[in-house]
Amino acid sequence: MRLGKIVKSTSHADYICQIYAPGDVENLPKVQDYAFGSFVRIALDTEQLSWLVGLIYDTVLLNPDFGRLGPRLSPPSELAVFSPDYLNEKVTVVGVIAIGMIDESGKVFQGVPPFAANSDAVVETLTDEQIRLFHRGNPSWKISYLPYLLAKNTPEARYLLQNVLGQLRTLCNDIDQARVINLMADEISWQTQIAPLGGLS
Repeated sequence: MRLGKIVKSTSHADYICQIYAPGDVENLPKVQDYAFGSFVRIALDTEQLSWLVGLIYDTVLLNPDFGRLGPRLSPPSELAVFSPDYLNEKVTVVGVIAIGMIDESGKVFQGVPPFAANSDAVVETLTDEQIRLFHRGNPSWKISYLPYLLAKNTPEARYLLQNVLGQLRTLCNDIDQARVINLMADEISWQTQIAPLGGLS
């Protein structure tokens, strides 16, 4: 599912994606497609077809009409008739943090990626199989980007990790691996509850 396009970056691994609006694409993404913690991929302009893998960690609604004084001459329902050139400037943008890369051959890299995406790069959701591929290790699952997210040291980072581990637990078919993921999820949950009380530095 195509969600939108990159319109800005705030750092090498932190991107802003504008979600497609009516008129941009035929199949509009639904709210659940870009929910908090969703795995996405961002197309890279490299010689070999490859993508950044990222997580949606924030959503911002932009409405230029907010704060404007007075009504418009034409209500929204009549703008298409009386003002066909009017642009609907209300948009939804999401923050995406890159946690690795994957290429068409299935080669996976986890951590801060060496390459950056370009403006207007397409952002798509990852399928369950693509999520499994990104985490496939030898023999156990690989989740080496967790310390990177924890280093953000924000309440949202821990909730993001809880969300990610919950998804991986659902996708995991191995009992032993699921047990390890459960232990990690319990630890992150404990940290999330203790940190606000001053239990963690």
